[in-house]
Amino acid sequence: MNLPFEDESFDAVTSNYVYHNITGKNKQKLLLETLRVLKKGGVFVIHDLMSKSRYGDMNKFMEKLKKDGFEDVQLIDTTKGLFMSHKESLFLGLSGSALLIGRK
Repeated sequence: MNLPFEDESFDAVTSNYVYHNITGKNKQKLLLETLRVLKKGGVFVIHDLMSKSRYGDMNKFMEKLKKDGFEDVQLIDTTKGLFMSHKESLFLGLSGSALLIGRK
């Protein structure tokens, strides 16, 4: 997927439970394409079902982002009380929910 925007077009990028519905196996590539359009100093907040089966090794991906100059990169499990309990996430089919945040 290629977004129809030039590099560094936006001050912020955000997504809430969208990417797991987009076809294609490489979700990390989709994330990189999203971050391509983010301006230097811009922030990103991406909330999705980031299970290893969907997204691969997110710890390695976060390390790559840091090496590429992204700052304050965090992956926050949102099934442990931030937005819902673990039990609620299972009931709602949202297990693996996580928030990827950071700054370019």
